Formats: sequence, C-alpha cells, structure tokens
Amino acid sequence: LAGGIILGVALWLRHDSQTTNILYLQLGDKQAPNTFYVGIYILIAVGAVMMFVGFLGCYGAIQESQCLLGTFFTCLVILFACEVAAGIWGFVNKDQIAKDVKQFYDQAFQQALMAEPEMNNGKAVVKTFHETLDCCGPDNTIAVITPLWRNDLCPRKDSILENIIESSSCHKKIDELFSGKLYLIGIAAIVVAVIMIFEMILSMVLCCGIRNSSVY
Repeated sequence: LAGGIILGVALWLRHDSQTTNILYLQLGDKQAPNTFYVGIYILIAVGAVMMFVGFLGCYGAIQESQCLLGTFFTCLVILFACEVAAGIWGFVNKDQIAKDVKQFYDQAFQQALMAEPEMNNGKAVVKTFHETLDCCGPDNTIAVITPLWRNDLCPRKDSILENIIESSSCHKKIDELFSGKLYLIGIAAIVVAVIMIFEMILSMVLCCGIRNSSVY
C-alpha cells in the first residue's frame, strides 16, 4: 500500500500540467532544464519496487520462510539507501533547480524583446510561462518600467491597472512552484523512510521468531 501511494504521488508530480508545460519547452536548440524529474523518477522507481518487495515480504511471512524474509530485509536496506541518497540530492539541488528554470525563462524573455522575434521562439516560450504560472515579467520592477510588451506577452486582465498590479513576478512564481513540489517529494521520502525502518525491524523480529520456533 505504501509503495502504491508513493508511486501514485510520483506519477501525479510527473504529469502535473504546470511542470510539464514548462519543462517540455524548447528555446531554439536548448531544452528547458529538467533536473527536477530526476527526483520524480527515483520516487517512481522506489514506489514500484516497494510494491514488489512488499508482496515478497508478505508471501515470506505467510510461508514462514527465513530466506524470503531475509531477501525482503536486504531489499529494504537497498531501498532505504536509495531513499537517503535521493533526499541528499534533493536538499543539495533544491535551489539550483529553480535557478536553472529562471535562467531559461530570462533567456527566452530577452529573445522575446529582440527586434526580430520571428527569428526565434522566445515569445512563444515566454507566453507559455506567463499563461501557465499566471505571471508577467521576470520581476515587478521591470514590469512597471517597461509596460509596452505586457499586452503582447502577458495574460490579459480587465484593465491596464490590474495588469500592472495583480500580475506576479515569474521568478517568484517559479520559486513557489518548485519549492512546493520539492516539499511534497521531501514529505514522501520521509514517510517512506519511516515505513522502511519499521518494516526492517518487524521483518527481523519475525525472521528470528521463525528461526527460534523451528528449533523446538
């Protein structure tokens, strides 16, 4: 059940419309940074393997097989090590992921403001960011100082005043998006780690109990 829940959360994060709209973008020959998906793929793999390993442990307990329970314990140790590695990776890269996406957006934004926008797809990339995240411009200062491009690139508001005041900075929205997603990944990783610790303890207790009962 835990493996199924983790797998479901990971698949939901993988196919979330906001992240897929942004991370599948391509600016000329440059692909949007998709380092974020590394953590998702690790969660998917861990969830799928947990489901199989859970079945293995359940079957081993029913059959009272020390071999299966020992294999179950070994698999849990390996999964736990992967989980710790994924947690360390996420902690190290949590700021870098949003930074890379913001740099990609800034490059597209600069191209969108160039004199020959037909020579690149920067305008389309920027509009996708703006529509997906409901934001406008890299920061609020630029949004106020250079309002001429707003009607062309930003989501339309009922009035010019609303367009200036209500639209948030895209840098801020990108930070909020990925910090929220990474927060969910962190919670899922902690839950899995706690469950694994209990599973390892209980599998060893059960294995030792079967060994002691076989003596008599």
